[in-house]
Amino acid sequence: MSNDKRPQQDRACQAANELSVVAVKAIGEVPAAAWDACANPQSDPQHSKPNSSEHQEEAYNPFISHNFLSALERSKSVGGRTGWLVQHLLVRGADGSFAAAAPCYLKSHSRGEYVFDHGWAEAYAHAGGNYYPKLQVAAPFTPATGRRLLVRPGPHADEARRALVAGLIELCRLDDASGVHVTFATEAESRFLSEQGFLQRTDQQFHWENPGYSSFDDFLGALAARKRKTIRRERNEALANGITVHWLTGSDLTEDVWDHFFAFYMETGSRKWGRPYLTREFFSLAGETMRDRILLVMAKRNGRWIAGAINFIGSHTLFGRHWGAVEHHPFLHFELCYYQAIDFAIAQKLPRVEAGAQGEHKIARGYMPTTTYSSHYIADPALRRAIADYLNRERAYVAAAGAELAATGPYRQNLAVETE
Repeated sequence: MSNDKRPQQDRACQAANELSVVAVKAIGEVPAAAWDACANPQSDPQHSKPNSSEHQEEAYNPFISHNFLSALERSKSVGGRTGWLVQHLLVRGADGSFAAAAPCYLKSHSRGEYVFDHGWAEAYAHAGGNYYPKLQVAAPFTPATGRRLLVRPGPHADEARRALVAGLIELCRLDDASGVHVTFATEAESRFLSEQGFLQRTDQQFHWENPGYSSFDDFLGALAARKRKTIRRERNEALANGITVHWLTGSDLTEDVWDHFFAFYMETGSRKWGRPYLTREFFSLAGETMRDRILLVMAKRNGRWIAGAINFIGSHTLFGRHWGAVEHHPFLHFELCYYQAIDFAIAQKLPRVEAGAQGEHKIARGYMPTTTYSSHYIADPALRRAIADYLNRERAYVAAAGAELAATGPYRQNLAVETE
């Protein structure tokens, strides 16, 4: 990349085997087919299902698709004054074809990331440094694991991956950024980035695994008797006030439905973050281009929508994202976000459900602790040493906490029949 500050956005640098790296200011500058050939190269556009329930890399991940990232940009959920300046990095071959890509943003804050580094920023500021801007390689506002180094399969894939990482480090220098943060990457990517000098960070989420259940009752049969009773009671109470639940996808996702769901989203987002991240237009755009990859679980009472949860459908995973309500009923949140997601995953034979960030209460509902990964390149050696020391201790804590939480899971320790 050029040493010039701003013109580097439109210039390329030469890498191994005539690979070149360039940053672009909008996903719209990249043809959708070219981006998705890197992001989801093994996906079936007709929404194929996996052949088994084994843990395997997501063949289609909605959050790194051209459609999702484009909806964020076109709706102005990122860009402009949001503090998410688009800096997508591309690797091209000698013939101009796309070999790799990374969804990248120059950030002026740490909001909407779910990997919390506010303490790092404050400590660096106290030491006289500028933590912002920083580079964020991520699916914005989305704490869901997926590939971040989007390398198209081929004979030069390893070189393209290394060129992409070298490009991120160079872009960090050109932007005078404090570092590069690759969040919610896969474990394999995290290992690779560690080999390239990035610091590894771990955390916990709570995911539900489907070994091949035939029904929700089949899932309940795997739980301890007391847990089964609790879940059945919660499900009954959630719908006790004449509430009905509806799965909406595809052509069901009308503008009227989106209006109602956006009201739910705003109610929750305003309480949690003060200013919700996604604009109303985002849901229309995503609903237009990703309608077969979106599931809205909506609740209705007395003829009107009162609550809803949005999920995105991957080839192996149902990703739960946002929820909201204008009426609050006992356990309705658990029903729409956790139990209905399990029902849908079983019906669609999806191997797992990711229900978003945080929430130890999910364990009692069958969602077990799962390690998540992020990788961090820190430009200042002194800050890097301090963060590396902190992360060594944090990783040990996360591992110990995960083991302790797993021991509290609701599943039976053996297959002996228990008395209800």
